[in-house]
Amino acid sequence: MSSEKHTEHHDHAEHDTMTRGRIVRVFIYLLAITVLEFAIALIAVPHGLSLRIANPVYILLTLLKAFYIVAFFMHLKFEKAGLVYTLVIPIIFIIGLILVLTNESNHWVDLRG
Repeated sequence: MSSEKHTEHHDHAEHDTMTRGRIVRVFIYLLAITVLEFAIALIAVPHGLSLRIANPVYILLTLLKAFYIVAFFMHLKFEKAGLVYTLVIPIIFIIGLILVLTNESNHWVDLRG
């Protein structure tokens, strides 16, 4: 048996920018977005805000939260561009699909009325 020490070398340089302060700041952003979503759902919509306005706002706020989670907590912001593009391009297509389906669902709701 060898008496050599086995040490693993990990390159943590990309994670050096994730300080405690940045994590707290991202948490506060996520909390603020969530509070805004709840305010829209519990205050604005019952007091007359149309769902045609509220639903796209919900989608945009949810996508913004997803960006912060993926970028900072999953460390995608610190990855190489190739990996980012392999995830961003399908997400753009999914967003387009969501918009098309939302528009189509509004059409079917209008037919019933």
